[in-house]
Amino acid sequence: MNRDRPIGIAGAGSIGCFVGGMLAASGRRVALLARPRVMQEIAACGLRVTDVDGSEQVVAADRLTLSDDPSILADVQAVLVTVKSADTREIADLIARHAPPDAVVVSLQNGVGNVPLLRERLPGRSVLGGMVPFNVVALGDGRFHRSTSGDIVIARDDADTAARLSAPRLAIRATSDIAGVQWGKLIVNLNNALNALSDIPLRQQLAQHDWRRLFADQMAEGMAAVRAEGIRPVSPTPLPSSWMPPLLRLPDALFMMLLGRTMKIDPEARSSMWEDLQRGRRTEIDYLQGVITAIADRRGLEVPLSRRVIQLIRRAEADGKGSPGLTPEQIRAA
Repeated sequence: MNRDRPIGIAGAGSIGCFVGGMLAASGRRVALLARPRVMQEIAACGLRVTDVDGSEQVVAADRLTLSDDPSILADVQAVLVTVKSADTREIADLIARHAPPDAVVVSLQNGVGNVPLLRERLPGRSVLGGMVPFNVVALGDGRFHRSTSGDIVIARDDADTAARLSAPRLAIRATSDIAGVQWGKLIVNLNNALNALSDIPLRQQLAQHDWRRLFADQMAEGMAAVRAEGIRPVSPTPLPSSWMPPLLRLPDALFMMLLGRTMKIDPEARSSMWEDLQRGRRTEIDYLQGVITAIADRRGLEVPLSRRVIQLIRRAEADGKGSPGLTPEQIRAA
């Protein structure tokens, strides 16, 4: 990639600001298409990216191109799409109008339907799927904290985009099966809603057997639906997807020992859906559990837990009071 041309971040929220900050800290030119609130924080405090391993990078605001005007995409070499799935159509149309035709477009979004939609709205352009395995929490004053470990994965292409986008402390790997990876991430992301409903940090949640059994049952529902579609999910963790439900059901001490060997989780890490509820934003429940129930409807499968979780998240969205702080028993009985 030509380092004289910037990398555009289309939707600089938590993931977008972290990725953009790490790229900028490595010396890349970065253009952040962001909301005014985020722009104000960065203008006042700089862009501070911190990591679960204790590292920290601070990028001064004047080292970034920062705007809510999509014309900042006019000379980018790549566009990293980090908006919520519901906003994909709108951001695709902005990219079509403002980004150069030769700019590669990479979806770093949750869900499995964004790449087909981007390709539909951006005919003739290079559009690659991607998967971000880690959580990022916006802590205010321009600080974005990566609270779990893992490397970004994107589709392999002839231009070797993965290697060209990689930066120190932000590894990006290529895969020949990005669809499988995205489906595997969707299965794991079914816990986003459970964490949002619990109102407790992810590590604390995973340390409790009742929560893990609930997550295992939710994963089992999701995996049955995905396999009914003839899809083979690829786990975003070092452990195969099929191993996860039985591992989650292990005794606490044994599970936590295995967890510590496979990934790092910050003590205060929470899901992006929890943050959405706290901030009164719409969640991505339709692109996670909603995908599972849609498959179930087509295939005649029973997915009662997925349906209950959707109901509870929508109720929390409507109440606008943040996480309801439910127990596993309350979720099962809803």
